[in-house]
Amino acid sequence: MSNAQQPSPIGDDLGLGLTLPGDSPSDALGRRHVHPITPIVHGVSVVPVIVLLVVASGGGVLAAFGWGIVPITVLAVVVVGLAVTGWSYLAWRNLWYWFDDDGDFRVDSGVLTRKQRRLQLSRLQAVDVAQPLFARLFSMAEVSIEVAGSGDSRVKLRYLKLAQARSLRNEVLARAAGLAGDVEEAPESALATVPTRDLAVSLVMRTATAGLLLLTVAIFVFTVLSEGWGGLPLVLITGGVPILVVASEFMRYFRFTVSQSPDGLRLRFGLARTETRTVPPGRVQAIEFVEPLLWRRWNWVRVRINIAGVGGESNGNQKEETLLIPVAPLPVAISLVHRLMPGLDLDALDWHPAPERSRRRAFIQWRRLAVAWDDSVLATRSGRFTRRLSVIPHVRTQSVRVTQGPWERMLDLATMHADSTPGPVSVKALHLDAHYAREVADEQVARARQARGSDTTTHWAKPQDHPDI
Repeated sequence: MSNAQQPSPIGDDLGLGLTLPGDSPSDALGRRHVHPITPIVHGVSVVPVIVLLVVASGGGVLAAFGWGIVPITVLAVVVVGLAVTGWSYLAWRNLWYWFDDDGDFRVDSGVLTRKQRRLQLSRLQAVDVAQPLFARLFSMAEVSIEVAGSGDSRVKLRYLKLAQARSLRNEVLARAAGLAGDVEEAPESALATVPTRDLAVSLVMRTATAGLLLLTVAIFVFTVLSEGWGGLPLVLITGGVPILVVASEFMRYFRFTVSQSPDGLRLRFGLARTETRTVPPGRVQAIEFVEPLLWRRWNWVRVRINIAGVGGESNGNQKEETLLIPVAPLPVAISLVHRLMPGLDLDALDWHPAPERSRRRAFIQWRRLAVAWDDSVLATRSGRFTRRLSVIPHVRTQSVRVTQGPWERMLDLATMHADSTPGPVSVKALHLDAHYAREVADEQVARARQARGSDTTTHWAKPQDHPDI
């Protein structure tokens, strides 16, 4: 891991050389559509799915009438593609976005059901610019704007020209920071990049992945020696799943780069789908250092973060893993975390371990269980094979709970939870003495109340950060 050079802009040129029509002009109220070519992008993006479905089904019912697989595929692509394009055109006609007189972001959308959204930019959490593969072919991008709030607090605009998407991201960030909306993009400097080799090795060497691969080898040897080749389907499952997971994450976090700007940290990553995520300072709710057993040889860690509204329940009811960096040497990871939580000193924390009787509840990891705090953060640690160290600022504590399972009640133990916003990081002090857990919880409530009274993270940028102010 080394300091990165200036990263290439998101969306390397994969364009088809097409001359795209101009952006949609604004109406009398200052409202704009997304790009007019958006319905075509949606229509093209379904082509691979339709081809795979037709091929997998062998042509379905039409094959019984003597149709070949090629004409069936062409017919399905044309019919479904036109249907998707037509529906997307109706959605495009009814989608408008603009900034209102109060400086908030407004979106009107919907075909059958009209929806009006107003995003209060003072509660902005993150702004992402992403380029799915087929959008990249047309040099297009989508913009995702996330604000704090309950329910659906995210808006996605699909699609804009890449330059227009970046300009909109800059304007949203500037307005959220209390600056004029017509500022140029804030300067940035690259902090770190993840080498391709380190990313690949780290994904293979994770505890779960390495365990499944070793299990695959053991099953293969046992099956061949005892029953011949009849057990190969099981080998394909146990071996195929981790390989698919590794390939998927490798493509997602390819060329992962972290840069610093007055707007916050900018994360750029992706192979087929490229993304730029801007995390404003003060918006990270919790962080976690994850250190699998096989990474310790290189002193590597993964840093996961909770951002309000990002990393909650996504499609498929699975939590999105939001990362500050997928793998880095511990000193590099700590230096990045310091930019999100200035003053954090993990070495100075005074750890309070779980009592010895907790070994009867967690006989593998009980020596690692502990809780610590200082004037700004609460921290917990756990895990023996995969070590985890979680940190939450007092000001970001949403609630505090103390829970006891049946086994914990028998041992007079309890677990204290410091709840953050939904995300991959869970801050909990496992299996403390029950009385002590309640004391820590009460003290954390008081620390959180005091910290919220002095929070000043709403506006972070200053005019001198933008030369044209």
